[in-house]
Amino acid sequence: MDWSRLRVVVTGGAGFLGSHLVDRLRARGCRDVFVPRSADVNLVDAPAVCRLFRETRPDLVFHLAARVGGIGANQRSPGSFFYDNIQMGAHVLEQGRRAGVAKIVMVATVCSYPKHATVPFREETLWDGFPEETNAPYGIAKKALLVMAQAYRAQYGLNAITLVPVNLYGPRDRFDLETSHVIPAMVRKFLEAGETGGPVVLWGDGSPTREFLYVDDGARALLLAAERYDGADPVNIGAGFEISMHELAGRIAALTGYAGQIVWDATRPNGQPRRRLDTSRAARLLGFRAEIPFDDGLRRTVEWYRRHLQGL
Repeated sequence: MDWSRLRVVVTGGAGFLGSHLVDRLRARGCRDVFVPRSADVNLVDAPAVCRLFRETRPDLVFHLAARVGGIGANQRSPGSFFYDNIQMGAHVLEQGRRAGVAKIVMVATVCSYPKHATVPFREETLWDGFPEETNAPYGIAKKALLVMAQAYRAQYGLNAITLVPVNLYGPRDRFDLETSHVIPAMVRKFLEAGETGGPVVLWGDGSPTREFLYVDDGARALLLAAERYDGADPVNIGAGFEISMHELAGRIAALTGYAGQIVWDATRPNGQPRRRLDTSRAARLLGFRAEIPFDDGLRRTVEWYRRHLQGL
């Protein structure tokens, strides 16, 4: 793939994963990278997406824009999480096929897997049950877009592929406690509690497990998929390990120097009991394996927050 000749649109390119992907695209020599800002292009609005494709004329689209958040945000706005995500993805696929885009890389979510899926989650089990209730609308919207991508491939020949990443973490993540995921939320809570001397209150009982992928590894996986994969089936993107929330809290407490009390609020939901992906398909088809050790990634995340956001 000659990146210097491609015109590339990255929806969500100013966001967390998107900004890391844009950095890698430019490092590969891609000169024409278009990053539509939400203030200028409302992806929920079909005419706005039509205008975007008409003006940018992309060869390749990475669709990363999404309405996302932690358990609390999903519980407060399930309708918006469903509607906005399905509308954005549907408009990108429809306008992409109308514009004759050569390839679209769609990013789904681990939240689409059944609540009690067998661990590790294999792509073939994606439809074996209902997702965990607290984020089911978001997860089902993303699964619907997988079906749409496959349908558009069958009817129109659109080369749309779908990747299913685990939770990403790293520098430039969102540390707003109202919308952040677990790692940035913990980092912020521990650092702030270290300054005030108060306890850190965390949701659930600490027993659920999660898998995490460093954001730059995630961006690398997207490029590999764009270069090497043209199939209809979804591909898991992860690091192939799981860690309990209790152990995660201990590691972040140590990295932030917090030695105070940790309180688990069991009246708050745990979310899905376990999460870990089978990443063998990504290794086989993309040649992708995570490279950043988890402790190194956590340390980089804490250091970045201290430099850029703490105290703001």
